[in-house]
Amino acid sequence: MIKNVAPIVLLFLVGNLYGQQKGSVLIKNGTVITVTQGIKENTDVYIKDGLIRKIGGGLSAPKDTKVIDATGLYVTPGIIDAHSHIALDAINEATSPVTSEVWTGDAVNPLDISIYRALAGGVTISHAMHGSANAIGGQCETIKHRYGTVDPDELKMAGAPRTIKFALGENPTRVHGSGNKILPRTRMGVEQVFRRSFSEAREYQQAWDTYNAKKDQKGFKGMPPKYDLRLKTLADVLAGDIIIHCHSYRSDEIYMLMNVCRDFGIKRLVFQHVNEGFKVAPELAEFGAMASVFSDWWAYKFEVYYSTAYNAAILTENGVVTSINSDSGELIRHLYHEAAKTQKYGGLSDDQAMAMITINPARQLGIEDRVGSLETGKEGDVAIFKNHPLSIYAIPMYTLVDGVVRFDRENDADDMRIYVDPEEKIEVTLAVSDSDTDRCMQDTEFLFKE
Repeated sequence: MIKNVAPIVLLFLVGNLYGQQKGSVLIKNGTVITVTQGIKENTDVYIKDGLIRKIGGGLSAPKDTKVIDATGLYVTPGIIDAHSHIALDAINEATSPVTSEVWTGDAVNPLDISIYRALAGGVTISHAMHGSANAIGGQCETIKHRYGTVDPDELKMAGAPRTIKFALGENPTRVHGSGNKILPRTRMGVEQVFRRSFSEAREYQQAWDTYNAKKDQKGFKGMPPKYDLRLKTLADVLAGDIIIHCHSYRSDEIYMLMNVCRDFGIKRLVFQHVNEGFKVAPELAEFGAMASVFSDWWAYKFEVYYSTAYNAAILTENGVVTSINSDSGELIRHLYHEAAKTQKYGGLSDDQAMAMITINPARQLGIEDRVGSLETGKEGDVAIFKNHPLSIYAIPMYTLVDGVVRFDRENDADDMRIYVDPEEKIEVTLAVSDSDTDRCMQDTEFLFKE
């Protein structure tokens, strides 16, 4: 048994060391798209120990530093996806309308091949979200795509603000009202789930505040309130310690949640999907809410019947911080193309379009001081493209996370699954079924659609 355990331990240690790695690299002679400080031609970017140390011409580095010749290439910040479910195997705790006690960070899967595929599209960070079955779902996790580790904790972006998933509309009403015959059955019910839950959380925090104020007083014999993680999480939302990211489609519901948040003093709010956001763009801007949208997805179910490919541009022109997201393990590889659609539909500038997949999602996740643009002192998350990233001919060539090359189009193996030999021979038994008589999946319903 000991002989069998040793290789496993070795692989685990190697994976951890790789995952923790902070790299040093000198990127030479590229067209550097900083996003926040303009475009710099024929420019170098020096990353040391995971941080951008210098951006300029003719830079040098210690002789053992890895050098990437970016002549004729475009160097950009790593792309950030503010709505994703990669690295997760299950995303809905659909047992109650309120499940704020659960956390996707408890279930991150570092072996998911989708992480590597995202890297192949220049994506360095994603927001691993709970699903939309619950009016108030679980907490989410911001992850860095440090593919190559087997330790889930190595994917988590240390120090990133906490976030939580809310949902409006048909998803929570179908799962709970239609499916389980409990509140919410209607859009009215969804609002009341929010109001009741926030009221209970406020009372819970007041009870704890009263206890903490009295517990050290001489002669005090009171007992602490019963600890409740569900209510404590919502109390942290009320305190501004957790950013709400809310699944939304219809403008009336979007406006409703802003009113609820006003009533409870909540200011940190990002709407996801927000297909009818263009109808309430001035109101979103006035509140300070942000919007993470699809470029041109709608009409895939009735409540998303009405939208427009101009949504992102309209929101942007009204002053709403807007990002383009994927909500897909496939589309995440093409976010630079999705951002480019805002130039066809809305005529946004290169800077505005690039911001939608870099600095704007960073702002929505509360990490804009660390990533989202190429600036001295920020983390070394970089994508390097052949052809301009907003061109239909764009090809990601390298993707770096913390200065470590995690994707290299020219030199990576054809199959990058961790610890799997692509040439291994596996016996496969093929079963032939008669589609006219096979009933194994008859009457199966998939209730939870994100």
